[in-house]
Amino acid sequence: MSRIVLFNKPHGVITQFSGGDGHPTLKDYIPLPGVYPAGRLDADSEGLLVLTDDGALQARIADPRHKLAKTYWAQVERVPDAEALARLRRGVDLGDFVTRPCQARLIDEPAGLWPRDPPVRYRAAIPTAWVELVLKEGKNRQVRRMTAKVGFPTLRLIRWAVGPWTLEGLSPGEWRLA
Repeated sequence: MSRIVLFNKPHGVITQFSGGDGHPTLKDYIPLPGVYPAGRLDADSEGLLVLTDDGALQARIADPRHKLAKTYWAQVERVPDAEALARLRRGVDLGDFVTRPCQARLIDEPAGLWPRDPPVRYRAAIPTAWVELVLKEGKNRQVRRMTAKVGFPTLRLIRWAVGPWTLEGLSPGEWRLA
């Protein structure tokens, strides 16, 4: 039977078990041998990381050909207008590739959201907003690049869900078997 681990990766943690160059890694949080991440999250990003000991399942979760939806919450500078959200939904030309169409909508700040360490910079003259994006691909820094391209840079990025799995009930640094 495959083991599936759901982990709420804190900001600053490197998505690997070794190395880290002074940053915390998965080995600092998950004491289970033989599990590996199905996909990655940048050190600057937070949220759901799925790990498994099943190589075939790991490939299916990580591979965009299987179209497993990933839900992100992005806190962005300023409040995106309808046109910016429409551009995100249609797909954004990032120069090296054009993103696939996705779901994008404004949301309220997620309830029960934990404080980030270090905190996001605060500027009184520049409001922020939260955007929920649901992608079926996941290239390097894609959400950050998409929001910046439409004029609303990401300040904080949280992956809430991967397919059927969510962060529900997991605080930063916590994990559970699915």
